[in-house]
Amino acid sequence: MKSGIVGIIPARYASSRFPGKPLALIAGKPMIQWVYERACLAKNLDQVIVATDDERIYNTVTGFGRVVMTPENIPSGTERAAYVTRDMDVEIVINIQGDEPMIDPAAIELVGKVLRDDSEAVMATLARRVSDPAELDNFDTARVVIDHKQHALYFSRAVIPYARDLQQKSDWPAKFPYYDQIGIYAYRKEFLLKYKDLPFSILEQAEKLEQLRALENGFKIRVGICNYEAVCVDKPEHIAQVEKKMKEMNRG
Repeated sequence: MKSGIVGIIPARYASSRFPGKPLALIAGKPMIQWVYERACLAKNLDQVIVATDDERIYNTVTGFGRVVMTPENIPSGTERAAYVTRDMDVEIVINIQGDEPMIDPAAIELVGKVLRDDSEAVMATLARRVSDPAELDNFDTARVVIDHKQHALYFSRAVIPYARDLQQKSDWPAKFPYYDQIGIYAYRKEFLLKYKDLPFSILEQAEKLEQLRALENGFKIRVGICNYEAVCVDKPEHIAQVEKKMKEMNRG
């Protein structure tokens, strides 16, 4: 019986906003190394693997961890994770974002646990309740609404739910639960291998959120609620912010 959990960190060199991002130095180490070492602290992972199509990233990762070279024509991190694990005897695959150098190992553990404990779900992700009304206007962040079993009803870049009777948006988070999705995913391996062959989702095309493909095709996504706030590096100027947070954590 399959029982293992593997963490896959997709890493591409090409990026419209930040080319070479995985190799960008943060406090003296490549960002991909920070992510890898943090992921290795997760107690539920049997192994951690970087998946890349770039020789520069491949050669860097071989100096500190395990890496697999993948074809260049794989269009997404999800499909890259499927390619790496296609012949592995594992139950769950966790897709870990390669641009979160301070990722909390507890978040990795939680997303694996909520999927393993939910027999109805084929995928899992995490979400954090919004407390600051200003966050509602950040359309780079996906939001999720959930049912009573903590299954996702819908993901959107828009503000959902829309509090029609409250004129001031600043009052919304105190009245209703708003959740920012955290970009980490756990998949049952059998589903992950089928995912790329699912009919393309109109909702996915509109929102540019590939998890909507699973929902529109009738599959359950379990959402784990946590307090983890992801610190992502999307642009070169974010590096200084991350280094500052690292120093603050070390002092604490």
